[in-house]
Amino acid sequence: MPEIVTVLGPVPAERLGLTLPHEHVLCDFIGADRTGPHRWDREAVYRRMLPLLEEAHAAGVRSFFDCTPAYIGRDPELLRRLARATGLNIVTNTGYYKEPFLPPHAFAESEDALAARWVAECEKGIDGTGIRPGFIKIAVNPAPLVPVQRKVVRAAARAQRRTGLAIACHTGHAGAAMEALDLLAEEKAPAGRFIVVHADAIEDRREHLRIWDRGAWVEFDAVGWKPIEHHAELISSFLKERGPDRLLISHDAGWYWAGEPDGGRQKPFTPLLKELVPALHRAGVTTATIHQLLVTNPARVFAVRRP
Repeated sequence: MPEIVTVLGPVPAERLGLTLPHEHVLCDFIGADRTGPHRWDREAVYRRMLPLLEEAHAAGVRSFFDCTPAYIGRDPELLRRLARATGLNIVTNTGYYKEPFLPPHAFAESEDALAARWVAECEKGIDGTGIRPGFIKIAVNPAPLVPVQRKVVRAAARAQRRTGLAIACHTGHAGAAMEALDLLAEEKAPAGRFIVVHADAIEDRREHLRIWDRGAWVEFDAVGWKPIEHHAELISSFLKERGPDRLLISHDAGWYWAGEPDGGRQKPFTPLLKELVPALHRAGVTTATIHQLLVTNPARVFAVRRP
């Protein structure tokens, strides 16, 4: 039975339910050398973010993938507490972001050493918490990829092959996505376990199709940052070209900004259900297709495929 690894432990993929595959509870962009739990009050973050997650649950969301990686605010214990309070399946990640948010050892260590760090989190838990990640989150700069980003992609591919977890890659640039896919192919890691995050930041829509044609997942995850009709048209157009397979949608919303007064200003996790879904219906997208995008597809891509 395929499973999803949540902060409260594994659950059957079929129980994932309606899913937001790319969101954030907490972020800290001060830099890898300065971030850490000392930068935020966990109780304050909990109080601020709990109502937003409860609102999402009330709207029908059942699973929530937190895409904040290590060194920019990942806090598995906070996520576990929020999962218990809300009833949401919350999933955290392993992996690293990009410079200037990479720790010094990311530059010094080999691909295998980085992969071993991430595999250890999958097997033993994160920082002694016993909480295991449910996917690998990385990021790349615009093409051509700099050496450390090529290393991170290769390390993620090697960790993926050992753990069976999917890779979500912050890109937003077609050339970077293609180069990352080339590296995955060299590492013999399946493109079908690779999500091109922020694909809706790529203006040339032909590139969305090229990414899909390479076998990767396309993620449109800026719902709510632009007029809803923009995403309704973008998604319905993609569906006409390639159908619903290997397409994900989310908000990239939240989040509590560490270092900002009272955590800054948050964006809700509900426009997708309250505004985008009705707009998709108006555009002719069927209920069955929407179910595939919000329920079936996340369960497929994030289910652990044991090597």
